[in-house]
Amino acid sequence: MRTVSVILCLVIIGTSSISGGEIGFREIPCRASSSDESAAWVERTLARMTLDEKIGQLLVPALHSTFMNPQSEPFREIARNITRFHVGGYHAFGGDPAALGLLVNRLQKLAKVPLLITADLEGGPGYQFRGATRLPRAMALAAAGSEALVYQAGKIAALEGRAMGITVNFYPVVDVNNNPRNPIINIRSFGEDVRLVARFAQAYIRGAQDHGHIATAKHFPGHGDTSRDSHLELPVIAVNRQRLERVELPPFRAAIEAGVGAIMVAHISLPEIESQPGVPASLSYAVTTELLRHELGFHGLVFTDALTMQGVASHFPPEQVAVRAVKAGADLLLLPVDVERSFRALKEAVQSGEIPLARVEASVRRILAAKARLGLHKKPFVDFDQLESVVGNIEHQRLAREMMERALTLVRDRRKVLPLALNASQRVLIVNMLDSRNGWREGPPGRTFREEFLKRHQKTIDVLIDDYTPKEAREAIEKLADVCDAVVVTGFIRVAAYKGSISLSEGQLDVLRFLSTMNKPFIFVSFGSPYVLSFVPQLPAVILTYEYYPEAERAAVRAIFGEIPFRGHLPVSLPGAYPVGHGLSLNKKQQPDQAGSFWPAQSTSAGPAKRIDRSPGIVIGR
Repeated sequence: MRTVSVILCLVIIGTSSISGGEIGFREIPCRASSSDESAAWVERTLARMTLDEKIGQLLVPALHSTFMNPQSEPFREIARNITRFHVGGYHAFGGDPAALGLLVNRLQKLAKVPLLITADLEGGPGYQFRGATRLPRAMALAAAGSEALVYQAGKIAALEGRAMGITVNFYPVVDVNNNPRNPIINIRSFGEDVRLVARFAQAYIRGAQDHGHIATAKHFPGHGDTSRDSHLELPVIAVNRQRLERVELPPFRAAIEAGVGAIMVAHISLPEIESQPGVPASLSYAVTTELLRHELGFHGLVFTDALTMQGVASHFPPEQVAVRAVKAGADLLLLPVDVERSFRALKEAVQSGEIPLARVEASVRRILAAKARLGLHKKPFVDFDQLESVVGNIEHQRLAREMMERALTLVRDRRKVLPLALNASQRVLIVNMLDSRNGWREGPPGRTFREEFLKRHQKTIDVLIDDYTPKEAREAIEKLADVCDAVVVTGFIRVAAYKGSISLSEGQLDVLRFLSTMNKPFIFVSFGSPYVLSFVPQLPAVILTYEYYPEAERAAVRAIFGEIPFRGHLPVSLPGAYPVGHGLSLNKKQQPDQAGSFWPAQSTSAGPAKRIDRSPGIVIGR
């Protein structure tokens, strides 16, 4: 029987500019069939594959995107994984776009079957690859309130990613971040409102997959309601099925409805779904096959989260992880701790009958179909002319700036100090507050803010408080603030793997509390986690950027001095303070400290709703 797969797609029709409004688009359903030739390639390739080659397709190890001499040990190990263990793809960690392109072309030449190249393009390609376009992550995009801009974010990531050779983007995060102490999801999520997360996830998926990427919804079945990092330990989500249906699952259903090509399963424990204690979702048949495949009806690629994470690696040896993940229903095992041991364990399990060969072939057929859909069977190589013209181009950079500027949220201005007006003789103290001295991958935090602020006001000094600052130094900073005319605090609160916490230290919070009581202009700008107001509720003026990279710092300075408006709205609630949808503007018609009319109060219902962005031209909802 001849197999022809049918793909539903969306055509976006409208103007190319977003400034001053939205892309006016309408969704037109269309049908595109994969060619008979592509379907035949899948079956022909599968039929001639050995057992070793089939098993290898399930493994996706990692590489660093730096130049490697072909005779170097790192490259020889990569080549061995491709030629001896027949891996199905490689995950690219950050580096240089041209180095990645060169590496991809070498790897594709070695592979009998074209490789999937995966990457985490959260924050846009520029978060991982120098010179590519850096985009705001999901919470900032949600604060901007535009599905059209979210679509553009997916599009930019796809165009630049494909130009570098990346075919699978491990984004969007569709977890509902309803735990303010979540140390690993937080700003990576579109927020805590279920409908908002679902709608923006769909927009990103369309933008990515309309432009040549496989998007990946993660972390199934929902990593938002935990204060634990699965990179460090196995979080437990102790909620019942009714709660999952109300909060965690609707965004994944929406992603499947939008045709998402892949879903990543998390290393989290759900005792109400998986009865065996200590078994993460990634190794659970009840979660991966019964819930995701059978009940939700997902037919695309299923990735495990990285198998090097302690949420799984500290509980099971590599051989057992590989076998259990495939038996659970995973198609692709991301970052196996040991490629050879995982490969041999899977082969032995198939030969012994523990894993039916048909189970492996079902995954291989899905993987091959995805590769054909991406056109890799015809064109697996990077075109360096395309790479040079697409990656980091001016229009992408302009859109990225607009996204960041529109995300800026004025939460509170009780003393009405914004926009900041200073005369030349007034002294300003900038307190640069870092939750951690180390781990900042995009340069020293606060430097761009200081440079931009000095361009506008010369009589400015800045000081640093981090996790190593002693009490005596913090007390000296308080005395310095007393002799200045205005104080601006920039709080950098990073969300990162293996960090394990999401807060400032108690000493830093004490400084904030003291500065808040001073009778002078005071502004707190949060770069990263938006929840500081929950710990220091007396802060008189609060600006949220939801991000920490140079463009976020530049945008914040422009807004402080009134050069651009505040247009963002909270995609999360600040417990005890402000609901989802709150946001102030500084125009004369809206007084400070009045809630914005962006969204109604928080809702976690999965039912239909219509939510209106008061900026021109966009309706969020069906």
